[in-house]
Amino acid sequence: MQSTSLGRLDVPRIGLGVMGMSAFYTGAGRDGAESIRTIRRAVDLGVTHLHTAEVYGPYVNEELLGRAVKGRRDEVVLATKFGLVSHTGRPGPDSTPVNIRTAVDGSLRRLGTDRIDLYYQHRVDPGTPIEETVGALSELVEAGKVLHIGLSEAAAATVRRAHAVHPVAAVQSEYSLWTRDPEAEVLPALRELGIGLVPYAPLGHGFLTGGLRTLNGLDAADWRRTNPRFTGDNLTRNLRIVDQVREVADEVGATPAQVALAWLLAQGDGIAPIPGTKRIDRLEENSAADAVRLTPGQITRLNNLTPASGERHAEPDMAAVDQ
Repeated sequence: MQSTSLGRLDVPRIGLGVMGMSAFYTGAGRDGAESIRTIRRAVDLGVTHLHTAEVYGPYVNEELLGRAVKGRRDEVVLATKFGLVSHTGRPGPDSTPVNIRTAVDGSLRRLGTDRIDLYYQHRVDPGTPIEETVGALSELVEAGKVLHIGLSEAAAATVRRAHAVHPVAAVQSEYSLWTRDPEAEVLPALRELGIGLVPYAPLGHGFLTGGLRTLNGLDAADWRRTNPRFTGDNLTRNLRIVDQVREVADEVGATPAQVALAWLLAQGDGIAPIPGTKRIDRLEENSAADAVRLTPGQITRLNNLTPASGERHAEPDMAAVDQ
């Protein structure tokens, strides 16, 4: 597995998001043993950049990841997020310093470690100045509890303000062939500041794998059943994206998922997607995308795909992004 840099943090170009092992997707939480096997196989393959958050479950996803990397802590880069769980009783997002100090100790305990390699603010807290939040994070860095800090779904202006207080290693945002939002302002700012981009949902929540053409078979509680891009006529309209990705995949002898990831990697250094899966076969498929090479013509065709139809989140969740 080749590597890239998120600020001063070196990571493999393809990581693993473990959220779906515990929450939001079909089959989440059903087989912890399978999930642990997948995480351990990821480490064997060099997919050592592992992402979770305290809110996933809540808490159980961090506990799962902690069990999986027990005895192999020094082989992995552990990333987790705070701010959507308030330990102070405050409603809504809570990135106050007192909440951060409580949150980090809980995450350290659940992950079974003495330091978090990359600690993200999960969403910008409109009630707490970003300078105050990052100031508290810098104290955690000084204490050795956190090695690098990150933001998630933050606007370019917010990233600049945060970075002026303490170096930001990475911004985590949704970025894929059907979500190009970061290209307008966030990605240029990250390039200028030397900050990495960690695309979550790089396979469009499974859509870009080509294996999801209807909602049949999804659990009743699966988050995608209420996502605007998967509902109504949008699902049918968005299938054209998958079909065009599959055409390129057939040309290069790869899968649609591998092409979608290879396209992200072709956008330049400092981009490290974290596709999620609980299955070893999918993990191995995704990690093999590191070796897929697209021609300039194929990249241009993919660049020119019409954006996905529908908002990428429901209205309340969209209100919390790009702040």
